[in-house]
Amino acid sequence: MAMKIRLARGGSKKRPFYRIVAADSRMPRDGRYIERLGTYNPLLPKDSEDRVKMDMDRVKHWLGEGAQPTDRISRMLEAAGILDKKTRNNPKKGTPGDKAVARAEEKAEKAAAPVEEAPVEEVATEEAPAEEAVVEEAPAAEEAPAEEAPAEEAAKEEEKAAE
Repeated sequence: MAMKIRLARGGSKKRPFYRIVAADSRMPRDGRYIERLGTYNPLLPKDSEDRVKMDMDRVKHWLGEGAQPTDRISRMLEAAGILDKKTRNNPKKGTPGDKAVARAEEKAEKAAAPVEEAPVEEVATEEAPAEEAVVEEAPAAEEAPAEEAPAEEAAKEEEKAAE
């Protein structure tokens, strides 16, 4: 019979509360257990004494009997000083998953595509201001014909000089 020291969830929806139990590893998570060893309330602040309560004598007894603590329980026991700290190594922790990599590639492709189309848009935007400039000059010509008259005369003189 493989014994585990693990968490059995209780509490209501969105309000978790756990019992620390010694149970047969074949039993369901919240199912039958052999002995209740303590409680864990994750809703309390981390520095609260009531967050994790364990009967250390019984925990040591079950560890002596060969019970294996789960990862979460082993961390709690390491914090309490009962177990030696394990060196943990997770080299993949910071790397993005497959879907994130695919999204990044799609984003890069989309970013590259508008750069190629940008000159076409720039040509269109260059033409539009030129048309606007012509439209803007026309009302100015009506308002101040005296100022544009010398410019027209200069243009006519340049044409005559070219002939």
